Amino acid sequence: MRQFYTVVLERMQTYTGDFQTEPYETAWAGEAMFFIRVHELKGTETKLRSRVQVSVDGIDWIDEGTAFPVISDEGSHFIRTSHFGGWLRLANVLEGDDASVRLTIQLVLKE
Repeated sequence: MRQFYTVVLERMQTYTGDFQTEPYETAWAGEAMFFIRVHELKGTETKLRSRVQVSVDGIDWIDEGTAFPVISDEGSHFIRTSHFGGWLRLANVLEGDDASVRLTIQLVLKE
């Protein structure tokens, strides 16, 4: 039987600039899925760019290569990744005039 675990990295948080999620230790997992639920997107031409980052120690971060398609609407979005190191997080860039986003980010891990 495969084991899985879901963790909420950000819950109903509002951001007005670039941010990173809390890092999460994932060395035991074989695959991961990030989910972003955009509850509210405000501003002019607002876009969220989110990419997966990996770390060997949870301190120094490197882009893993997997990224969400540009998010410019409310709703749910997800990506899959595998072959990662001991830690994962999302790095996020918010673009647009007077941009803000309220969102929930979850990470699902499977053995």
